[in-house]
Amino acid sequence: MSGFLYFEDVSFVLHHELFATADTAGVKMSFEEKSAWIMGVAAVASYGVYLAVILGRAGTANLAGVPYVGPLLWTVAASILGSIALHAVIGISSPRDAGRKDQRDREIYRFGEYIGQSFVVIGGVAALLMAMAEWDHFWIANVIYLAFVLSAILGSVAKIVAYRRGFQPW
Repeated sequence: MSGFLYFEDVSFVLHHELFATADTAGVKMSFEEKSAWIMGVAAVASYGVYLAVILGRAGTANLAGVPYVGPLLWTVAASILGSIALHAVIGISSPRDAGRKDQRDREIYRFGEYIGQSFVVIGGVAALLMAMAEWDHFWIANVIYLAFVLSAILGSVAKIVAYRRGFQPW
């Protein structure tokens, strides 16, 4: 067997057998999995924009002195509106799947939400401790915002992994 044929065999196994996902196996991605992708990407994109704006405004100055309320509210609003628009697009593109959930979808949704909300609790406790220590409002608000973003990202990743790799209920 030549090296080239061996490489093609390995490539075929890797792409068609080992990493065969629901989409590559001919099964459509569910509406709920698409929703998880949208939420995760929207959270990452909006927080990335927020960080770029805040760090761009700060330059070499103190971060706590940067006006953050406007960019924070705008990026949160843009994330929410972008998610709604993308959900509408996938709902229009596949109207039969929109809003349909089976038992597996409900379990995966609950699983992802439980995992994601751990960061909300961590962020809430951190913000509470920072408020007690009389930290600047900038840091408290940013810890809370970061906790929400991490919650959305972790919850989305947990759901996507559950869809792709299988789900083991508790």
